[in-house]
Amino acid sequence: MRTGISITVSPADRRRLLALVKDRNAPQKHVWRAEIVLLSASGASTNAIMRQTGKSKTCVWRWQERFAAEGFEGLLRDKTRPSRIKPLGDDVAAWIVDLTLDDPPGETTHWTGALMAKASGVSVSSVQRIWRAHRIACGSSRSRTIRSLSTNWSFYNDAY
Repeated sequence: MRTGISITVSPADRRRLLALVKDRNAPQKHVWRAEIVLLSASGASTNAIMRQTGKSKTCVWRWQERFAAEGFEGLLRDKTRPSRIKPLGDDVAAWIVDLTLDDPPGETTHWTGALMAKASGVSVSSVQRIWRAHRIACGSSRSRTIRSLSTNWSFYNDAY
């Protein structure tokens, strides 16, 4: 069980916290963070703070600790979090571009995003993002039109 945390707030910080709570244009996340600190400084228990602010125990503890460590400025910013998905490397993008230039497997006439994703082991959106970055138009109606045109030049001479 965690022991109670004691927060002392300087008069200047108390004025800033009260101004933040009263400011109608302040983001609500900043307002309830300031309320947690003010209630903690007044000696309220964690359970009382939880009831009054509607936040969880871990949330109350987090903002008490953040204020103790970083002061008022720590309440105004969120911690940066790492991306949940690692970006694809340049080698993967180069491999997909090289694979795109080869013929697709089987009897298919052109690469589609889904077919390339299955062959390369990445998501369809990643394949499309790589193709867009390299200006490759695989599987689009434009590329199908170009591929479906005859390579017999006498055909064009006879038609026009």
